[in-house]
Amino acid sequence: MLTRIRKRLIDFEPKSFASNQPQASVLIALTDHDDPEVVLTKRSSNLSTHGGEIAFPGGKHDETDPDLLFTALREAHEEVGLAPELVEVVGPLGQVLSKHGLQVTPYVGFIPRTAELVANPGELDEVFSVPLSFFLEDQRYSTDEILFKGKTLYVPAWEYEGHVIWGLTAYMLVELLNEGCGADIPMKPRPEYRVRHFSNDVKD
Repeated sequence: MLTRIRKRLIDFEPKSFASNQPQASVLIALTDHDDPEVVLTKRSSNLSTHGGEIAFPGGKHDETDPDLLFTALREAHEEVGLAPELVEVVGPLGQVLSKHGLQVTPYVGFIPRTAELVANPGELDEVFSVPLSFFLEDQRYSTDEILFKGKTLYVPAWEYEGHVIWGLTAYMLVELLNEGCGADIPMKPRPEYRVRHFSNDVKD
């Protein structure tokens, strides 16, 4: 399946948008199993924002980071102990805007199934992985109705072993499934893409 994902994403043109919002990035890490697994984290319940939520490893861009890909790899190393040299970077997906005003760029990468991932106790309660086939079967827990920038979005939510995967994380997952795996999960374009200065080129 990874070969298919790589081939499909090579020609994918991710959407981006111009804004003055703070930049962030996340790593959508897929293991090299026959049925690849996507790495997810449960944010520490003690955090002031996104506490207890399910998310991809990632975070805000630092001024010392040369680009957003570096940010995603740095944050994955800090949060789950994933060495950057173990990641085969495939490329970015479309940028999205978080509810806290961060312009987020997701990067897809492949990692060895033997990679040892350990949750940083200062930031995370847990790190776990979910087979892509689980999401492709689309046995969703619910469909969330989210009001964002004056528009109503309908976003899948999944429950896996007690973890509810929803919101922005679910939206990025749907784009991976649709563009990388050829799934056909309905999803309306996000309001960010309707701004005047639209671009197909991801800018760091």
